[in-house]
Parts: sequence; C-alpha cells; structure tokens
Amino acid sequence: MKIEKNSVVSLRYELFDSTGELLEKVEEQIEYLHGGYDGIFPLVEEALHNKHVGDSCSVTLQPDDAFGEYEHELVEVEARSSFPKDVAVGMQFEGAPEESDDDDFLLYTVVEVNDDEVTVDGNHPLAGKMLTFNCTVTGVRAATAEELEHGHVHDEGTHLH
Repeated sequence: MKIEKNSVVSLRYELFDSTGELLEKVEEQIEYLHGGYDGIFPLVEEALHNKHVGDSCSVTLQPDDAFGEYEHELVEVEARSSFPKDVAVGMQFEGAPEESDDDDFLLYTVVEVNDDEVTVDGNHPLAGKMLTFNCTVTGVRAATAEELEHGHVHDEGTHLH
C-alpha cells in the first residue's frame, strides 16, 4: 500500500541539527495520520506521499518549517518568589506570555535561577534551528472511520486525546 491521504503511516526517524549532530533517534516507531492532519511536519508529509513500506527520505527543515524562529520576547524574568523553593534550571512550567490577552499557554523552561529572579524561555528548545529529518517507513494502513473523524491515530484498543 502506498502512502496517500487518510492512511496511517508508521515510521522510525532520526533528527539532526545543521552540524550533523544527532538530536533524537526513535527506536519505537511513531504513527501519524497522513493528509494534512498536522501529525507531522508538512514538508516531511509531502516527501512521504506515495512512498511504500521500506522507503526512506531525508528532509531539511528550515526553522519556519519545524519549530519556528527563536522569539526573544518569549524569554521572561520573573520574581523568584513566584516559583517553588526547589526551582532549578531545566524545570518546566505552563503559562501565558506577559503580552498575551488570549488563552494560549506555552511551556516555559527555566534557563537561569538566582537569589531574586528566575529566567524562563517559552521557545521550543529547537526553535530557530535548521534540522534534518531522516525516516524510514515501517508500515502503511488505511485509517479507520473513527481516526478520520477525530483527525488522529488511535492506539490499538485505546483512545487517548
């Protein structure tokens, strides 16, 4: 079966930065619903269209094609008293940007802690980076009616959102 709209695609992938450093490699296959359901980067989906099990592809993603440009305004300095006593670099907290008047929340990562302040960054860790996505197709099947209705893949016997 070839990959086309409304098929479930299984694949293994590796993600590299612009220097060729391996950032991520998955041993377990991932699955996504093919055909514009936002389950994978659009350029990768485009490259996989009409491929079959066993086929591979490599796609270079500019920041706008992956995790976006780095936005300096998403780095905020907050009062230390607004955080738990054990706050440490690398911890993550959900919150709305200061200049935001909508209900969109971001995941902020603590990047610096001192006696009076905590600096958090709302950018994705890979924002602003050019990436190379290498993958191999390990499975293709028709999506179920329920998957199509919900716009995402369901694990066998479970339905998680």
